[in-house]
Amino acid sequence: MAQYQQELNGVFQALADPTRRAVLGRLGQGPASISELAGPFDMALPSFMKHIRQLEASGWIRTEKAGRVRMCVIEKQRFEVAESWLAEQRAIWEGRTDRLETFVTASEESNQ
Repeated sequence: MAQYQQELNGVFQALADPTRRAVLGRLGQGPASISELAGPFDMALPSFMKHIRQLEASGWIRTEKAGRVRMCVIEKQRFEVAESWLAEQRAIWEGRTDRLETFVTASEESNQ
């Protein structure tokens, strides 16, 4: 359980930053080099590389060196981790709202 929580923390921490979300959005279109990914951002390459390292450490992307170019590829399995957690939360909240609806309906019927 602790391992799952730690993995989940890394997944969502990586998504917490708009730069990293934009990188993932771009990589959803296909692999890209570090320089292609860094292009739209107004930051120094070492600062941008921190984002890449965090995405890689959390498992959202993997990088591969092809000659002198480092290419980034999205790891789609990470979406499954996030989606699984969100589905669990959705089920919890739907259960709560269903119980609330039942309570309110029963209260209204008893007051009539």
